[in-house]
Amino acid sequence: MEGIKKIYTVGEHRVAALDGISLTVQRGEMLAIMGASGSGKSTLLHITGCLDRPTEGTYYLDGEDVSLLSNHRLAFIRNQKIGFVFQNYNLLGRLSVLANVQLPLVYSRLDKREMLARAKEALKWVGFSGYENYLITQLSGGQQQRVAIARALVNRPSLILADEPTGALDSKSGQELMSLLQKLNEELGITVIVVTHEKEISLYCRRIVEIKDGRIVGTREITPKKLQNSHLGGEVTSN
Repeated sequence: MEGIKKIYTVGEHRVAALDGISLTVQRGEMLAIMGASGSGKSTLLHITGCLDRPTEGTYYLDGEDVSLLSNHRLAFIRNQKIGFVFQNYNLLGRLSVLANVQLPLVYSRLDKREMLARAKEALKWVGFSGYENYLITQLSGGQQQRVAIARALVNRPSLILADEPTGALDSKSGQELMSLLQKLNEELGITVIVVTHEKEISLYCRRIVEIKDGRIVGTREITPKKLQNSHLGGEVTSN
């Protein structure tokens, strides 16, 4: 990203959510974007994920300038290259675990057998094999977030964007979730960008970028924290 600005018009006022962001993320990085509420971190993530467009500046994703692409092309890139993990999971409660994980494949050209194989593979990576037929309403918050990560994995993306992924979890579940994201980063080589306001969560990443008032005010590399012997599966209980 070079000189990224995002300007919103509120009445007669122009508000800069992002004010000249320049940032390079290398393939295979695990990066935390930190900032207080209103700092611009979620806006930055939305532009990174091709969910929004910058008002000014250029953004190259995997060598392609996506700043001015059509909505159709942006949708294709989101589906093929990016996996999203949200604070509130965004799962469909009336569907099974397996059906939720398969949703991103609906617009693919894969046959049903390949879709099923990919969904089961993704669930295996998050330690949730055997629970394909459970309803989302039968799962705890931490378990639902694992399903959300499996859904993000199913298209085999090169980039995962996690927007406050531990915000609705207790501390233990949050730590285990970050350990899982570390595993996907290290073993699959997926680039991971985590937006968070929690310092403890940012310590699981290898680089921390701090933003304030739409500008980068600091960046540092660290030795990431590791969670040993994390239990990735968990028990499923019926409500």
